[in-house]
Amino acid sequence: AGNTASAAQKTGKAAKTVKEKAQEAGAFVMRHKKGFLIAGAIFLLVCMLLNTMSSCSMMAQSIGSVVSGTTYPSDDPELVAVEADYAAKETALQAEIDNIESSHPGYDEYRYDLDMIGHDPHELAAYLSAVLQGYTRQSAQAELERVFDAQYELTLTEEVEIRYRTETSTDPVTGETTTEEVPYEYYILNVKLTSKPISSVASELLTPEQLEMYQVYRQTLGNKPLIFGGGSPDTSNSEDLTGVVFVNGTRPGNQAVVDIAKSQVGNVGGQPYWSWYGFNSRVEWCACFVSWCYGQMGLSEPRFAACQSQGIPWFQSHGQWGGRDYANIAPGDAIFFDWDLDGSADHVGLVVGTDGSRVYTVEGNSGDACKIKSYSLTYECIKGYGLMNW
Repeated sequence: AGNTASAAQKTGKAAKTVKEKAQEAGAFVMRHKKGFLIAGAIFLLVCMLLNTMSSCSMMAQSIGSVVSGTTYPSDDPELVAVEADYAAKETALQAEIDNIESSHPGYDEYRYDLDMIGHDPHELAAYLSAVLQGYTRQSAQAELERVFDAQYELTLTEEVEIRYRTETSTDPVTGETTTEEVPYEYYILNVKLTSKPISSVASELLTPEQLEMYQVYRQTLGNKPLIFGGGSPDTSNSEDLTGVVFVNGTRPGNQAVVDIAKSQVGNVGGQPYWSWYGFNSRVEWCACFVSWCYGQMGLSEPRFAACQSQGIPWFQSHGQWGGRDYANIAPGDAIFFDWDLDGSADHVGLVVGTDGSRVYTVEGNSGDACKIKSYSLTYECIKGYGLMNW
């Protein structure tokens, strides 16, 4: 009983002490309530900030996942190399057609029914990315063959017609001359090339899941819109040529094609250039614009839809290429640019002329428009010139 009473007494004192301390604390808070309200507000803001940072972190991770999931998963050099390989296949196909009459001699007539040779590089990259995910030049070859065989079909068909020609003969005894219609066989080789856009091939060859991923890459351009050379990000206005004094070199150039190009300044969106080339929807169209300008002059070549894999190889293979320091450029030459200095052309335009220190150009797809621009002749992003022989 004694112990219990002593414990109770101590408990009571302890309770009294706690109560007194609480009252003292409460009184202190009341005396300094403004400071405690500010401290409480700061505490709540810190809590909210920490929560927001956590949410932003989750949002950033989500955005990062979306960007990663819509970006071509292959390394840039592999993307460009595979594109070049496919363009080489198309070049070989065109060469085969061009040499039909020498490789298949002896026919009286050759008849051609040819669809377009060409493709949108982003369609090919989207297709390969959907099928192979990350690919290399080596790992993509089998699929390249599959796509190429689905996109192009070249058929040669022999046809024989019975025709008649008038032959004259003279009787050696009587000297009488007679004519008659004599039948003969007339040999025709029909050369037919059927081609489909890769978008059509994709819908035939891909599974539903792969086709969905293909469409995603097509819409985003793999988040690398200029990797195959398709335009300029320049959104500034077209320049004024008033007062520019051009210096003529020894090469004649062609003012008519320059005038055609200048007449297109202000066009936005690239129609009709990409549709003239054969694409059924918009592509990065600077090369299509240059090809269209040449086509308006009645030229069938050069004709290219990609800068690095098609345009430059054509000029180089024909001995019509000049580097950045080439001094004798002329109106109507093609000018190629390498914006990121990675060795691969990103853009192309037509040379208007030079005043001795700057080169003036007309470019399609410069900020999605046709514009007149100018650059120092020593501008490091000029990769070189495609030299036209008129």
